[in-house]
Amino acid sequence: MTLTDSPIDTAIDTRTGTGATALHEQLVDEHSAHNYHPLPVVVAEGIGAWVTDVEGRHYLDCLAGYSALNFGHRHPELVAAAHRQLDRLTLTSRAFGNDQLGPFCAELAALVGKQRVLPMNTGAEAVESGLKVARKWGYEVKGVPEDRARIVVAAGGFHGRTISIVSFSTDPQARAGFGPFTPGFDVVPYGDLAALEAAITPETVAVLLEPVQGEAGVIVPPDGYLAGVREICDAERVLFVADEVQSGLGRTGHVLATRGAGTDADVYLLGKALGGGIVPLSAVVADDEVLGVLRPGQHGSTFGGNPLACAVGRAVVGLLCDDGPHGVLAAARRLGPVLREKLTALVGDGVVAVRTAGLWAGVDVDPHLGTGRDVCEALARRGVLAKDTHGSTIRLSPPLVVTEEEIGFAVDALARSLAELAGR
Repeated sequence: MTLTDSPIDTAIDTRTGTGATALHEQLVDEHSAHNYHPLPVVVAEGIGAWVTDVEGRHYLDCLAGYSALNFGHRHPELVAAAHRQLDRLTLTSRAFGNDQLGPFCAELAALVGKQRVLPMNTGAEAVESGLKVARKWGYEVKGVPEDRARIVVAAGGFHGRTISIVSFSTDPQARAGFGPFTPGFDVVPYGDLAALEAAITPETVAVLLEPVQGEAGVIVPPDGYLAGVREICDAERVLFVADEVQSGLGRTGHVLATRGAGTDADVYLLGKALGGGIVPLSAVVADDEVLGVLRPGQHGSTFGGNPLACAVGRAVVGLLCDDGPHGVLAAARRLGPVLREKLTALVGDGVVAVRTAGLWAGVDVDPHLGTGRDVCEALARRGVLAKDTHGSTIRLSPPLVVTEEEIGFAVDALARSLAELAGR
């Protein structure tokens, strides 16, 4: 039986309108683990900044796969790179070389300004790999006693869902029911340099931070904070590890948000947009002194560095190398202020506060109007997709190929959604 002969596909083919949406949601509800609570939208197609659901309705995608779709849906250069590689080779495992791995690592290293790349698949894998590398560096280079390494992290941060990562999460929902937890982490308030400095001991090997906290609601640190982290890390001989899985690769108008703030990390953790919204691809990027602590057999991944992902990743790097007036970085820098200005105009009219970093915004809605999910459902009814976080906050992160007119459409839909909720 082929896939198209499946009874499920036959049932789907007979449904139209809301019946098609209902059937897809029923299948997910009955057969998928309930680890997400998606909006009542079932997407079937996408191009650029827009998607179409199974009922034929169009939506402006203002989530962009949590920034995995920085370049939009089906960017022609990225799709072409994937098609070319699909016709040649998709996987060898790292037991053998492939002709895309070396060029990808060299080109990404050059883009970031570091010497080495450790390719993985998901953002969480990049974070886990970064934690392992930092600990090993601590033992072999800094001289921390074995099994004593500690890593300082920030409250409110989001770095993934593995056991070790949720071990230092301050989100009760992410932690509850998943213990016992991995030791070795010290949590300090985000943006507080004094607390960070006080937490460092001779056994501290790294400070792990998001330069902008995305899941927390696009929390932008105080001016000078990241530079201060750099100074403390230098003084204490500690690695500065920047988790740029969401903030990196164009979202803030820079290849790296850390560099956009005028400083540099020792280790960069990349993901999401690195795979162009086509394949999972992540990486740890650092210099020889750090990534050189890994030797054959000590770390690995069957799919990490596979030729299909590397081919797409090379095309992504190519897009990010274009910092001309028509490139994606320039678009984020040009349109970010437009988004900020339009959203700021809503403060006091259903919006309590707005935070932006490039083409990325956290919008705190007046909780008296409803929850963030209420707002996102109202937005979806008006053809805009966004996602809530932490109660009454919503995030807007449209693809970097969005236009000024489309930003206006999204903010107008937000204003009308807030007015609807106010009048309930």
